Amino acid sequence: MQSSDKFSRRNWLILLIFGTVGQLAWSVENMYFNLFVFDEVAKNLDTITLMVQLSGIMATVATLVAGVISDKVGNRRSFISWGYAIWGVTVALFGCLSPTLTSQILGIDEAAAVSVTLVAVVVGDCVMTLFGSTANDAAFNAWVTDNTRPSYRGRVESILSILPLAAMLIVAGGFGILVEFIGYRALFIGLGAVISVCGVFGIFYIKDSSEMEKSGTMRDIFYGFKPSVVKSHLPLYVTLLIVLVYGIACQIFMPYLIIYMRESLGFSVIEYSVVFGLAIVLGAAINVYLGRLSDKMSKVKLLYIAAAVMAIGLLGMYFSDFESHTVTLILFGIAGFVMITGYIFVSALCGSTVRDYTPEGAVGKLQGVRMVFSVLLPMLIGPMVGNEINRAVGKPLENPGADAMTTEFVPAPEIFLAAALVMILTFALIPLLSKTSKKK
Repeated sequence: MQSSDKFSRRNWLILLIFGTVGQLAWSVENMYFNLFVFDEVAKNLDTITLMVQLSGIMATVATLVAGVISDKVGNRRSFISWGYAIWGVTVALFGCLSPTLTSQILGIDEAAAVSVTLVAVVVGDCVMTLFGSTANDAAFNAWVTDNTRPSYRGRVESILSILPLAAMLIVAGGFGILVEFIGYRALFIGLGAVISVCGVFGIFYIKDSSEMEKSGTMRDIFYGFKPSVVKSHLPLYVTLLIVLVYGIACQIFMPYLIIYMRESLGFSVIEYSVVFGLAIVLGAAINVYLGRLSDKMSKVKLLYIAAAVMAIGLLGMYFSDFESHTVTLILFGIAGFVMITGYIFVSALCGSTVRDYTPEGAVGKLQGVRMVFSVLLPMLIGPMVGNEINRAVGKPLENPGADAMTTEFVPAPEIFLAAALVMILTFALIPLLSKTSKKK
């Protein structure tokens, strides 16, 4: 923690640059890496599912280990700067992967090249996540904590919470159009260059807190998993269970959302960019008011409303496929807005509640636990459920490919129904949160 009573201009600049660029990178990975594999390598939803799952494992392990190591060595600056620099290189290289290039380099036929490239994209995504999570999830987030005081940490957190929405809006609204004009390779190379330049900037500009000291041991990785710790902080872990359920619901449909809008509903790039962008803008605007409301009312009671809104939106997305393209576009856009509103509100309520019940002095030690519930388990379970639903429904591709690595089906609307049903499970956990929090 720094001694200054205000967040300096230097620190605001670091926060905005590294926070924004980091969220842009994650948004592109979540939305367009999957679409890139589907379009440029093979229409194989199994590979997309595996890529999301392994990325979740890598993100969690990297955050656990890097967070503890940065504590031990008393250095965030190097992890952030060099992490971003290498992260950018991995993003750029990912965009260069293609069956054609693989065939030329290895001298193998196209069918074999597709198989090798599918393996390469999974490995490449894991490598990218390794450096991204080390630099952003572990080091950058810890740096923010080191350099803020409780008197203004809320203001800093409020800005940080806006950045993922801003990044999602930029990516959803603009990157699809960019792909049409410059292609995936140029897009990923350009984004990678921006991330790497950001890292080089950090080498010369980032400073660690003057009060940061070397602390902790590698045993701290397991601190949050001790039964005694769980028992002592039940409201925290019940909230994390809600985060887990909510996260699984999101991951059932989110990896396949853009593919569904394009392949199943027939939306053009402009149409799904506008639908997604408007839903995010309107949802974020509504949540500005809802965020203020959560400071005046019980967060536990508001969770019922937020979860219900998200579930209703998901049901609306399930029922939005009509013969009329215009009707489908309008109804899916309205349902998407409702879903996004609930999505953001649930996330904000759970995030603030987790902070409320995180014990002082154990914030860093518990980041790994948070990643297990919010990233690892949702990204393992959700895509698996979603892909099994897609496989069971088996909605065929209009123009299926001939090679053996192509799965001849596209995302089905039932993924939204399944996600809505999972969201309803939160109604069984919210009373438990209310009960355990009253005992504190």
